[in-house]
Amino acid sequence: MYIYLNGEIVEDSEARISPFDYGYLYGIGFFETLRIYHGHPFLLDDHLDRINKALQDLNIDYTFEKNDVLEIIHQLLERNQWKNASIRINLSAGEGEAALRTLHFTKPTVLIYGSSLPQAGVELQQKKARILSVKRSSPEGHERWKSHHFMNNLIAKQEINDPSTEGIFMTADGFVAEGITSNLFWVKEKIVHTPSLDTGILNGITRQYVMSLCEKLGIPVKEGRYTQKDLLNADECFLTNSVQEITAVRTIDDTSFPGDTGEVTTELFRYYQQDRERRWSRRP
Repeated sequence: MYIYLNGEIVEDSEARISPFDYGYLYGIGFFETLRIYHGHPFLLDDHLDRINKALQDLNIDYTFEKNDVLEIIHQLLERNQWKNASIRINLSAGEGEAALRTLHFTKPTVLIYGSSLPQAGVELQQKKARILSVKRSSPEGHERWKSHHFMNNLIAKQEINDPSTEGIFMTADGFVAEGITSNLFWVKEKIVHTPSLDTGILNGITRQYVMSLCEKLGIPVKEGRYTQKDLLNADECFLTNSVQEITAVRTIDDTSFPGDTGEVTTELFRYYQQDRERRWSRRP
């Protein structure tokens, strides 16, 4: 597989990163994962905006420019012969002094790679979910970025140990947070609910997109601090992330939901489909 590393397209087996990179030593870095439809990235501007804000927040001297990223993605798709893919844009802080003595980073390590995906489906996917016993960690700083600090997520994955099931985090003080790799929504009496950012969740790109889509369609959305009882009393439930798009939930533990027949969930997925088709049909 061909990947991009620090200005070059190379075979993954030839890639080399310093053992003194702060991404390896201390987990200092950020990433974005986006989906490619027919050769074109979906919601790229939003992903770049988020990672660039994170880099500024952590005092890393680097900015991802859209035209540069588009060219890199184009090269990766061409060299790997991909048309539909997931792409991960990854940046670690780069080499630094031991014992966290480097606080300002001027030569980060930039890695962009991906994997082939089948053509996006036309049917709403669904999965099971379970409430996790491990609690959601608090953000490392003032807000949660998509950072390399993923131990909490890994421990949660190990607890679930089932790729067909998503784990749902609760906060330490008992509020619903988010999935292991997804944001969480549910519907009650035609109102869409989702945990607020002050619970420490990631402000997912697809989360933001779905909320703007609800506004466009006149579907009320409420953010807040919700209990497990609020969630389990919902009429419908769904998850969002950039690769899996909108995924219906059919069960949470022993509680059943309509899954792929939920009225609001299916409406949102239908418009998501239409938008992804419109966007890839013209160059970004």
